[in-house]
Amino acid sequence: DRLHETAFQGSDLGRTILGSTENISKISREQLVEYINTHYTPDRIVLVGSGGVDHAELCKLAEKNFGHLQAPKNHLSEPSMVYDPSVFVGSDIRERDDYMPEAHVAIAVQGAEWTHPAAFSLMVGQCLLGFWDKNSGSGAKVSSPLCRRAAEENLAHSIMAFNTCYSDTGLFGVYATAPEKTLDDLVSLVQTEMVHLVDDQNDAEMDRAKSLLKAHLFASMSGTTAATEDIGRQLLSYGRHMSTAEICFRIDQVTSQDVQAAAEHFIWDKEVAVASMGPLKAMPELNFMRRRTYFLR
Repeated sequence: DRLHETAFQGSDLGRTILGSTENISKISREQLVEYINTHYTPDRIVLVGSGGVDHAELCKLAEKNFGHLQAPKNHLSEPSMVYDPSVFVGSDIRERDDYMPEAHVAIAVQGAEWTHPAAFSLMVGQCLLGFWDKNSGSGAKVSSPLCRRAAEENLAHSIMAFNTCYSDTGLFGVYATAPEKTLDDLVSLVQTEMVHLVDDQNDAEMDRAKSLLKAHLFASMSGTTAATEDIGRQLLSYGRHMSTAEICFRIDQVTSQDVQAAAEHFIWDKEVAVASMGPLKAMPELNFMRRRTYFLR
């Protein structure tokens, strides 16, 4: 929430989904009904079935239960249906609490939307950065250079690259938990490895990242509930459903040069948004982190 709040301040993405406690307590039944009638309309609904579903029966049930729904005549003129662009803002938000046992830090640059040509390249880039937790069985011997150094030098308790996509923008970065005394070195390492994505990746690293990405995608689609959610998200994001074979093909088509180009476009010398909380005495300031988005070679 804090990362979105600072990265997209002044935009809808900068606001929490639930809203403030004060606003929630004031919501009335009439407001809920009006919201549902405005937004839950046929042109904005995707009905998905997964598992042992009879398509004809599903269509009959859809007609019976949703056939009466109609889009309002002034649907597109409704103020709540007009979306302003999500503007990314390089910024820093921190909540210092020296009584917390560890610091939590998220560092991000503006990423790609779902339909951006570089979307799959950034997905592979995310897996090149990887993830690690000190309680995992891998110990310090992990494949990702970022995670391996963080583990070997005891810079973090956990570290995880993320790539969050939306309809018109995204966030690409790293989230980590760490003791206060290592924050300076950890932030430097994270940004160094993010910027190193502009360098050529060897075949072994690319194969590892692609295999990891496929494993994550398939694991996230296990079970009928996850499958229906994935199909619905794709229909809303792409306007169609991509088969597993197509997803694998798109991942396999990503080359080292594609990852380099994506990193050049989204990471190299770009603004950063940072959210942190906990004991932050050793947390670098924003201008320092901004200068770490490129190398003076």
